[in-house]
Parts: sequence; C-alpha cells; structure tokens
Amino acid sequence: MRESDSHAQEEAVEVVNREGTSPVLLLCEHASNNIPARYDGLGLRDEDRLSHAAWDPGARAVALHMSRVLDAPLVASTVSRLVYDCNRPPEAPSAMPEKSELVEVPGNKGLTAAQRQERADTVYAPFCGAAAKLIKARKDAGLQTVLVTMHSFTPVYYGECRAVEIGILHDADSRLADAMLAAAPALPHRQVERNEPYGPADGVTHSLKVHGLAHGLANVMIEIRNDLVTTPDEEEAMAEEMLTLLRPALAALTAEGGPDA
Repeated sequence: MRESDSHAQEEAVEVVNREGTSPVLLLCEHASNNIPARYDGLGLRDEDRLSHAAWDPGARAVALHMSRVLDAPLVASTVSRLVYDCNRPPEAPSAMPEKSELVEVPGNKGLTAAQRQERADTVYAPFCGAAAKLIKARKDAGLQTVLVTMHSFTPVYYGECRAVEIGILHDADSRLADAMLAAAPALPHRQVERNEPYGPADGVTHSLKVHGLAHGLANVMIEIRNDLVTTPDEEEAMAEEMLTLLRPALAALTAEGGPDA
C-alpha cells in the first residue's frame, strides 16, 4: 500500500495497516536500500549498496511483525537513506551524506541546492506527510497514539565492536523509554541500554521530535544490533522480544493517564 498518487512519491513511502487500532504507530525510516533509477546508483559499489550504510537490515521485517501482532499502522521509507535519510532535516549534511562511516557516496558530492530540494520533496516530504496524515486521522478518530521508530545498527563501527544489543532511545520525553527499560529484566539474555549506541547529541532523534514531541505523543526509538536479525526466524524472535518490552510499557503509560496525556 502506497501513500501518494505521484510516481516519485509512490517510490518514497509504504503505509501498512493504515486502519490499525493499536495505540502504537510504527515508523521505519531506513527500511530499504532501494536507489531510484534517476540517481544512477549514487556511484556506489555493489557491496556498499547492500551494507548497513544504505539501510537498516532487519528493521522493516521486525516492524512488520510488530505491526501484524499489535494491529498497528506502519510507515516505512522505500528509498535508501543514502539518497535521503528520513530521520534528518533537509538542512543537515547527514540527510544526504557524502560519506557514511567508511563508505564514500560519489552521487552525493557537490549537490546543488536544487538537487537537495528535489530529494527533500520526493523522499522526505512524502514520508513525513504519510506520518502526519496518520497521526491526524487517529486523533480525529479518538485513538490514542504512541510513536515507535524502528532501526538497526552495525555491530562494528569504525573498527570498534559494540556490546549493546538493544538501544532504547529518547529525546526530551522519556516516558515510553523509561517504561521499556523498566521491563528490560524480562530479557536477561540481552544487553539493553538507554540512548546507545546513539543519542540525541548525535542528531538521531529528529523523527521523535517532529512526529512525536511536536504532537505531544509519547515516543521511543528502538535500535537493534543487526547481527541479531539476519534470518526470518531471528527477525520474528526479535520482534517478540521488542513486544516483551513494549506491552508492559504501554500498560504503565495507560495506568498513568494515557500514552498521549
């Protein structure tokens, strides 16, 4: 299911289970490594197009399973974050990075203002529009909403191994993150940490601020180490683990007066 009528916008966003009645609204900004033909592959090597630099492996699959189990809507980008990172504002250099970790992106070097605007208009704007439309529709229907953004991260970054397995990230509103972290003892085999391997200072909470804080919604960003979601069975098992953290957190928020109170 796609959000818009125009061809460029159809390429940019996928909306799953639009009418889902769960309080959870899922976003997956880095769901795909697809590079539309008009960008000529960004000059990337084949191995770089398949790497974590181009997308978040496993994130969409985990989000889809959560969507099905919870009856939750999901908004996912269908364009590589190397074309445009939907978790960054247009003015950020990292929205269209010339380099991602060790990966050079030739097609992003020396972009003109018009080229940057075209990507913002055809990739970022449709994603944000789909999320905003769902938030408004749910509010108009009297549905409570919490925002959950799904990501994965590489186990080795600039040559350094990362021990954290699940990151629970937040910006100014930590209600949902606090409640999920309180449930973390239910996953004793996992290393679960707050604002790791990234945090607000790294600029990764843009979606939380635009789609969560701006609408008064409780919100959280989930980061999963991608070596834990390499097969369909692992993806489904990880989705169930995320629900082990999320379900009691939702119940705790409801007991406190509602997730968007």
